[in-house]
Amino acid sequence: MIELRELQKVIDQNTQIDIRELTIKAGEIAALVGPIDSGKEILLELLTGQSRPTAGEVRLAGFDPHTERDRFGHEVGILFAEENLYPRMTVEGNLKFYGRLRRLPKARVMEIINTVGLADHANVKVEKLPSSLLRRLSFGRAILHDPKALLLAEPFAKCDDTSVSLLSGLMSQLAADGVAILILAEETTNLEPVCDMIYRLEKGRIVDEYSPSEERRADLPFMIPAKQEGKVDLVDPADILYVVAQEDRAYLQTASDLLPTQFTLTELEKRLSRSGFFRAHRSYLVNLQHVKEVIPFTRDSFTLRLKDEAGTQIPLSKSAARELRELLGY
Repeated sequence: MIELRELQKVIDQNTQIDIRELTIKAGEIAALVGPIDSGKEILLELLTGQSRPTAGEVRLAGFDPHTERDRFGHEVGILFAEENLYPRMTVEGNLKFYGRLRRLPKARVMEIINTVGLADHANVKVEKLPSSLLRRLSFGRAILHDPKALLLAEPFAKCDDTSVSLLSGLMSQLAADGVAILILAEETTNLEPVCDMIYRLEKGRIVDEYSPSEERRADLPFMIPAKQEGKVDLVDPADILYVVAQEDRAYLQTASDLLPTQFTLTELEKRLSRSGFFRAHRSYLVNLQHVKEVIPFTRDSFTLRLKDEAGTQIPLSKSAARELRELLGY
């Protein structure tokens, strides 16, 4: 399992990473996707123990990568964006070297060479390998010690279609065997077929998430069901002003109606995250397309005013106000 809890990294008084919670269970494959300035590099340093969190915790296979480095190294495999191989050694020589460091049986080296499809290149020097085969070799080194969790940075970088297919199949097999896998990448290219969840990272924060396996048909609108007496209303998210939690149920407020749903607020937050909704308060999700202004009443008290005729006001918590300011850049 890979777990991030209330994780923050502050550098020069600027919050670079702020992730409330992220869990990748054994047997799951997830990806964090974002551009160069999204915070991936800083996050990778936290995940590999090269940097210490300002707050919160990181655990992979049950271990803290910074304070339990030895045990972490035995249970976690890491594929960096750079190959970091010994160019003048052969494929087999590279893996034997790392195998000796981990006191692994010699048979394990040949097993991995076959697994990553490099049996015909076992005696070829690394400096003569094409980029696709280098990536396979680096992947093989990451799984050489049979880890329980895997961190993969840009696993398909410079790979041809054959290597993409091979590495994708290996990831799926490893997940089926119970390995938790987290991928960090700039784009979703080649990731959707293999991932259970994909998270979008911006400025060190997770701003979006979705499951590629869920069917998304462009010809059908995304609707939220609201049960009425003897019927079910299908509500377009664009028509929802806000969602409010009352007695463990979530209600949809449109311009004319307050409609009950069978969902909790947290469940609706996941469904509506891709439709511009924002958790303004522990009891409110607000459709940002209907927000007219942010009103600060005191240093720690804020309100959102909507565009409707009544000028409805929605409470905005202090932490949410900070998150919204960073999200919208005002």
